[in-house]
Amino acid sequence: METTKPESQHGTLADVEALADAHLLNDTVQTLSFDSLTVTVPVKGSKEEKKILDNVSGIIRAGEMVALMGPSGSGKTTMLNLLAGRTHKIATSGKIFVNGGELSKTKFRKISSYVEQEDHLIGSLTARETLDFSARLALSNSITAAERKRRIDALLASFGLVGNQTTLVGTPIRRGLSGGQKRRLGVASSLITCPKILFLDEPTSGLDSAASYEVMSYLKNVCKSNKLIVICSIHQPSTSTFNLFDSLYLLSQGKMCYSGSLPETREYFASIGHEIPHFYNPAEYLLDIINVDFAQDKQAASEQLQVIQSKWNSSEKLSAIKDQIVEAQNGKTDVVLEAQGKTTQILIPVVLLHRSFVKSYRDVFAYGVRIAMYMGLAIMMGTVWLRLSTHQESIQPFINAIFFGSAFMSFMAVAYIPAFLEDRATFIKERNNGLYGPTSFIIANFFIGVPYLFLIAILFSVVSYWLSNFYPSGTAFLYWVMWLFLDLLAAESLVVFVSSLFPIFVVSLALTAFLNGLWMSVGGFLVSPRILNVFWKYWARYIDYQSYVFQGMMVNEFSRRNYECGEGCHCMYSTPLEDKCMIDGDGVLAVYGYKTGKNGEWAGILVAIIVGYRLLSWLVLKIKRT
Repeated sequence: METTKPESQHGTLADVEALADAHLLNDTVQTLSFDSLTVTVPVKGSKEEKKILDNVSGIIRAGEMVALMGPSGSGKTTMLNLLAGRTHKIATSGKIFVNGGELSKTKFRKISSYVEQEDHLIGSLTARETLDFSARLALSNSITAAERKRRIDALLASFGLVGNQTTLVGTPIRRGLSGGQKRRLGVASSLITCPKILFLDEPTSGLDSAASYEVMSYLKNVCKSNKLIVICSIHQPSTSTFNLFDSLYLLSQGKMCYSGSLPETREYFASIGHEIPHFYNPAEYLLDIINVDFAQDKQAASEQLQVIQSKWNSSEKLSAIKDQIVEAQNGKTDVVLEAQGKTTQILIPVVLLHRSFVKSYRDVFAYGVRIAMYMGLAIMMGTVWLRLSTHQESIQPFINAIFFGSAFMSFMAVAYIPAFLEDRATFIKERNNGLYGPTSFIIANFFIGVPYLFLIAILFSVVSYWLSNFYPSGTAFLYWVMWLFLDLLAAESLVVFVSSLFPIFVVSLALTAFLNGLWMSVGGFLVSPRILNVFWKYWARYIDYQSYVFQGMMVNEFSRRNYECGEGCHCMYSTPLEDKCMIDGDGVLAVYGYKTGKNGEWAGILVAIIVGYRLLSWLVLKIKRT
């Protein structure tokens, strides 16, 4: 039974008019055509090449919603990415035309938008806030707040989200929008960038048939009303969803089996001996007859597929399409871009900072969990190393406490990985749609963390420093906070770098933990710098931010204090104060080879390491496109 939706749930005529009045979209793009598109990739282990897209041609007109279908490995995702200008480092040939002419990648990106298969929405924002931040990132700051609000209201109405505009998208611990509503919001946030061509990768993935129909019917409504070109790669839709499309492009093994009007599909396949049965899902039937991978008789299925592709290549329909492509080129018209431009690069980090701030106080996984973890660690440390005395027996516990406080605070920065990976996924989506680049992202990401990390350093120190009875002075306390703050900044910068390089949670976690283990090993506590193996000493230790923090905290404590010797004036460390039954703290530092008066130098090196990690993160994001 086909799924139907009441008309009242779609955007009303007034909503459509509001969308048009808001000038979100216009009809300056009449056609998107492509001729003889071919993509080849090298075959591993040989000098041969494989065609994953072979001589594909077609033409799509404004107001059409196109289904790009085919079995797994048919080339539909490659075709979608090629049309969207998202192919990198692969050999391609053929031409893509807009209104019969070729466009530069920069200009094409300004008139198109791409909706990923994954939503990549920030779960701690509401539906309205998601659209608002998308508008502020995409549109010029010359657009007034009232105009921006009008555009957002129009999209909320057109996609049936007015009643859910204050609902959170949803986080792992807070329920929010349904799957279908999230998908509609993802499409709406892409439309606010004023595209004329919209690409969607598996927009119904993970949705049931009712939700799939809901999403696609809303999209069809907006597509028709605003003369959009909408191209969707889709896998085996329900009959009701399939019938929403205007055109079908059917691929198998990189070759076209059919392209053209959806209503003419049944007639065409009947003419070549494959009549679609009545009361049968046409999408399912078409995929069955062109799918070789799961056929019981693969040879027969392969021969059948070759016949279907051969008949299409010699069909009158393909000849007509070729003629239409030539006709579009002969009647080439310019693509008119809106004069508003993009948001200035200076303003973008401010918008990103605002968005990150909203996320930071709503999403407990961003900093809330970490603050709780660090406070628990502070209480544990303060009560384990409780009120250490100034007797020589407390010297080693003081050293142990310094190592524990600095090293484990650094290690626990791995808790930031999930939050950063969510931010990174959002950045990749928005960067690919031309909103901003890695510079703005890295700047905003750094500055949003500074106040929270400083707060963590203060809270941790207030509890652990005084409970453990480190040197009781305001100056010494502030130096301790400074070292801890720089330690946290460096640790989070390491997380950002590793997670940018390997954006998979388990891999990032494992590598960050390994590096922290390495820094602990060569930092100066477990093995004295005086006897550390030269292989590790002359490279790892000099780039180990934990070693500078440990040195700074050691000097902060031991350069200020003297310690009482044991009974009979037996001193564990030989210092000039030995005849007074005391140990000069500088003698403890001498055992480790630490000198005083180098706080500025060590702090400068830590700042350089932090900047270095951030620059490496920027470089990785600059190079990596996914």
